[in-house]
Amino acid sequence: MSRTEAVVAVELLDKRFGATHALKAVSAEFRAGSVHALVGENGAGKSTLGKALVGALSPDSGTILLDGEPVELRSPGDAMRRGLVGVAQELSLLPRRSVVDNLVLGMEHRVGPFVSDRANRRFASELLARSGFELDLDRLVGELTVADQQKVEIARALGRDARLVVLDEPTARLSSHEAMALRAIVTDLAAQGTAVVYVSHFLDEVLAVADTITVLRDGSLVQSTPADEQNHDSLVRAMTGRTLDGIFPTVEPVAPDAPVVLAVEGLTRPGEFEDISFELRAGEIVGLAGLVGSGRSEVAHSIFGASRPTAGTATVDGRTTSGGIGHALGQRVSLIPESRRDQGLVVGRSVRENTTLPFLRRFRSAVGIDRRSERSAATNACAQADVKTESIEHHVGSLSGGNQQKVLFARAMLADPTLLIADEPTRGVDVGAKRAIYGLIADFAASGRAVLLISSEIEEVLGLSHRVLVMKEGRIVGEFAGERLTETNVIQAAFGVDARTTEPPA
Repeated sequence: MSRTEAVVAVELLDKRFGATHALKAVSAEFRAGSVHALVGENGAGKSTLGKALVGALSPDSGTILLDGEPVELRSPGDAMRRGLVGVAQELSLLPRRSVVDNLVLGMEHRVGPFVSDRANRRFASELLARSGFELDLDRLVGELTVADQQKVEIARALGRDARLVVLDEPTARLSSHEAMALRAIVTDLAAQGTAVVYVSHFLDEVLAVADTITVLRDGSLVQSTPADEQNHDSLVRAMTGRTLDGIFPTVEPVAPDAPVVLAVEGLTRPGEFEDISFELRAGEIVGLAGLVGSGRSEVAHSIFGASRPTAGTATVDGRTTSGGIGHALGQRVSLIPESRRDQGLVVGRSVRENTTLPFLRRFRSAVGIDRRSERSAATNACAQADVKTESIEHHVGSLSGGNQQKVLFARAMLADPTLLIADEPTRGVDVGAKRAIYGLIADFAASGRAVLLISSEIEEVLGLSHRVLVMKEGRIVGEFAGERLTETNVIQAAFGVDARTTEPPA
């Protein structure tokens, strides 16, 4: 097959989920040896199209063509046997099995009727070497960080010698240098003749890796063009009908005499972070930057009371937060967790239940929960957070990623927090949802609350923060504000490239 031939094509693909028209007569071709990016806001139909290509869902109408012939993909297993493999945004790993077990799942090497552990380990080692990922083969997947779990998922897909690979937000959980390594793998795959479908919200990444970019909006195909004919702003305009100007809101300056809300002194938890000290004032947004694994989220969880430090203290309004999550909530501390699916939401429950879950005592009555009061509180909080849903009784899992993230902000608003800890608050959401979430964070600070912002996106940290603390290997290695708050300084401190550009933390 030549590099210009379509491995898979879709013609007039249509898909509905109840009242939601997810795909509207979409037609596209995915060619051998080419990286084809799908971009669009949440709910545009990107993931729905990707799932249709790998048998994870069936279209209501339209045709999927494999090598020019109509084909019905009855399941992901059926698609996999035809060489069509997907890596979903939500991971599908076995948490109580090892890395090697997950990597060879469905591809186990055998000697006669018996599984060969030696051959499986050799295959898994070669696969990780090819992927450029370093992982302990014997480690249980459930013990890995979210980023390392993403590596297992990607490596497993690469081991299936697929003709077409769909990667849905493959770098959302990876650090900058890991994302760069993945781009090289994707380019390599295409060079070997694989058709790669690349779904991502990171437009700079899309422009760097894609040969063709298809833009979807509200389930319809807006345009499909060569990547070299597009730029960041033209893609945003096609996705949203507007430019990127003003994506970051104006952040109000902090009053010089603003009271200290959060005081962290010598906080230490061996193997995670050591001697962490800083202050956060009312109305201030402090960014916590650094590479994945630098200890940022671990510090946040310790401040929130989810893990206990072995030394040091974290106090909010003068009171310690080490008494556990319930204690922290009582002190008006809220956390937007790194992974909304794993740490934040109960996806099988309603928007209402997810919003009010930590505060049910507030709605107790003599005969149980006062549902009217609970619904009223949840409705108001969701309106404040601009959650788009037909009903707060709908399952939260039916919402787009951006709206799921806003539900977490609605929950935080219900707590009326003095301190908001936002850990990767825009992970896996589109440009429009990012703008809305940035506005929520700025509004929190403008109302006199303190915000601790953790993000792997350097633009996000710089665009929202009054000050940025940089962590490396569990320690704060730099603090930047004003004219010194630049991308170069933050990145150099995170990588330890030039210590002279950093300043010691206050």
